[in-house]
Amino acid sequence: MKLTDNEKRDVIKYLEASKPLPDKYRFLLFADKQEVELVWNGKTSETTNVVLPFQIIEQVDEPRSEKEIRLQTSLFDLDVRGRQLKGWTNKLIWGDNKLILSSLKNGPLRQEIQEQGGIKLIYIDPPFDVGADFSMNIEVGEEEFTKKPGVLEELAYRDTWGKGADSFIAMIYERLSLMRDLLAEDGSIYVHCDYRVSGYLRLVLDELFGKELIKNEVVWYYQNGGGRSTTWFNRKHDIIFWYTKSKNYVYNGKAAGEKRNTDEGSFGGYFKTDENGRRYQEVRASGKIYKYYVDELKNADDVWDIPIISQRDLTERIGYPTQKPEVLLERIVKASSNEGDIVADFFVGSGTTLAVAEKLGRKWIGSDLGKFSIHTTRKRMIGVQRELAKAGKDFRAFEILNLGKYERQLFIGINPNLREEDKQKQIVQKEKDFIALILSAYKAESFDGFKTFHGKKNSRLVTIGPINLPVSRLFVDAVITEAVEKQITKVDVLAFEFEMGLFPKIQEEAKDKGVDLTLKYIPRDVFDKRAIEKNQVVFYDVSYIEAKPIVKKGMVSVELTDFSVFYNQDSIKEVEENIKAGGKKLVVENGQIIKISKDKNGIVEREILTKKWTDWIDYWAVDFNFESKKEIIRVKNEKTGEIEEVWTGDYVFENEWQDFRTKKKRELVLETPSVEVGKGKRKIAVKVVDIFGNDTMKIIEVTI
Repeated sequence: MKLTDNEKRDVIKYLEASKPLPDKYRFLLFADKQEVELVWNGKTSETTNVVLPFQIIEQVDEPRSEKEIRLQTSLFDLDVRGRQLKGWTNKLIWGDNKLILSSLKNGPLRQEIQEQGGIKLIYIDPPFDVGADFSMNIEVGEEEFTKKPGVLEELAYRDTWGKGADSFIAMIYERLSLMRDLLAEDGSIYVHCDYRVSGYLRLVLDELFGKELIKNEVVWYYQNGGGRSTTWFNRKHDIIFWYTKSKNYVYNGKAAGEKRNTDEGSFGGYFKTDENGRRYQEVRASGKIYKYYVDELKNADDVWDIPIISQRDLTERIGYPTQKPEVLLERIVKASSNEGDIVADFFVGSGTTLAVAEKLGRKWIGSDLGKFSIHTTRKRMIGVQRELAKAGKDFRAFEILNLGKYERQLFIGINPNLREEDKQKQIVQKEKDFIALILSAYKAESFDGFKTFHGKKNSRLVTIGPINLPVSRLFVDAVITEAVEKQITKVDVLAFEFEMGLFPKIQEEAKDKGVDLTLKYIPRDVFDKRAIEKNQVVFYDVSYIEAKPIVKKGMVSVELTDFSVFYNQDSIKEVEENIKAGGKKLVVENGQIIKISKDKNGIVEREILTKKWTDWIDYWAVDFNFESKKEIIRVKNEKTGEIEEVWTGDYVFENEWQDFRTKKKRELVLETPSVEVGKGKRKIAVKVVDIFGNDTMKIIEVTI
């Protein structure tokens, strides 16, 4: 549309004054713009296209019996132990789902997904509750400890809710756009939400998928649970939007159906019995007679009456706050996928989608930023494998993955709407501010002249990891390489998070090269100026494992003998000063969980709850032949453009035996069964996951 001379002059005036244009110019300048759309501050149709490598940290595959080995050879190849050798391996990925989605979409793993027919179904249950801040309640004996979110999780929470609805929509819009591009052409997406964000999400999904491709706005109604009120109607339902990628999609209505009403006279019909003794309902409508058999499921309505998992449930409930009932996911997975299809959930939570997918013979991909979520899901999927193995049914191995190297602008919090020149200036300044803050809290001096080092404390050089990504092996490898080149013998690496399975193997490798490498966690208190001024900031060491092999007559077992942690959360002194009479609070200080209580007379008592080192352990596992499985990844050959399989130089932890706590089972077995192994030298890997979901690994060398 052409502008009048007056309108042109007005536009120039607004631009020269750096003022926003009035809304009327939006339609005058962009005539093809949608008349109705959701608009928010910073809206853009651009999505990240970064490709980061996926690193395989662990493979979990419950051994199968000889009978199961014979049955499953047609599904995939198995070794003599009954463990999967080839075929699709399910994937549980820890990290920011925006980077995961972009790397799946644009990286070499996309080809592997396409070879399996693409992703046919995505279900997500994003954090639509503004109070969902990644804090977790963890059982410690008879008490419950609230673990605060880690810095990575807290930053994700701020990105989601820091600016209210604007930031939530911006977060979910980009991720849904990436999910749409990942979906197979005949794929479906189900987005779970409630009244707080359903209006926004409907408009976002209409814009990304097309309003003509919504199939249902499903109402999940639950009688038990939900809010009770005297000032408004009780809130007893959630919303699940179902959209498809195209008009050609999978729908198995009867497989996902519900039982028919067998009450006499229901739907105005009449019950009869046929010659085979099957009962059916006869309904007359529009001059026609319809016959519905009682033993056949009917196509479900869009209001699903499915109870929330009871608080007293000891079979399905695992104590994760956002856990959904398996029956709910069964209907979705059955309706919009077939056996062998890939199902994905990028806000995996407690792993319900993956558990249901495995039980129904689907392949799966799951991801979450919360390390506790990944650990919870790992335990749950091991339980599913055991359950299927016991029933003689098929199941697939799954692997746990990290994202590898990072780019500076991904962790430093850069405004993507800036011009490139301004963006580079902001990167430099924010990186300087971040490094200066950490060095100040660590009481280290800043200096330049190195690629990877940022400062010095006494005789040790200091390097600082990214703010919202875990320190990866590639990061530490670069630090060790520069240390060797510059003849530096003492190094501290400070980080908010370390990738799974990194230590202590990396320290042992550094030691072999003449480098004394220490890894330390940066505490949350680093952002508290008062804590820095009072010297209350403590950078704590990574956990430590002690285990011993027991070798007898060609057999070997492993006994876990000690485990140390060095966590801190909250100050005992501050809690004692602020706690109210009759109240109590659990704190963590120097690796001990302590209950602080104050009676009605104001007398304070302390009780150490973690009385034994085993109280810190939630899970431990053993790989009896650690360097037997190489980590093979797919990479693109820049010269030929072909995807090639390459060995990274690392090995995958094969989870051959494990023991862990559940709601029912609170005690741990501290010695593995004896395993028959071949003669000669071998490395055994022992992995421990603590009650916070953080893992540590130790390598033991034995000679049989």
